[in-house]
Amino acid sequence: MKHILLTLALSLTMGMPAMANIELAKKNACMGCHAIDSKVLGPAFKDVAKRYASDKEALAKVSVSIKNGGKDKWGTLAMPPSEQLSDADVRTLSAWVLGFK
Repeated sequence: MKHILLTLALSLTMGMPAMANIELAKKNACMGCHAIDSKVLGPAFKDVAKRYASDKEALAKVSVSIKNGGKDKWGTLAMPPSEQLSDADVRTLSAWVLGFK
């Protein structure tokens, strides 16, 4: 019984950062244009992760796109800047998006 409870506690704890990150994305309106595994107005997060999978500068590039916005990377629709986000939140969201492999 202790083993089951320990396993459950560890799995819940390990899932918390992912839950916190989706809440951060929702709070900052990312989910209005993006979804995890399907295109909405912007690309799916899984597609972003796939595109940058072998890019050593991926975290920096995605962070710049989130903070400053971007255009002509995924079509003609421009992504607005998210200047209200702290640098820490930008890095958190960037790493989260790039984690969808």
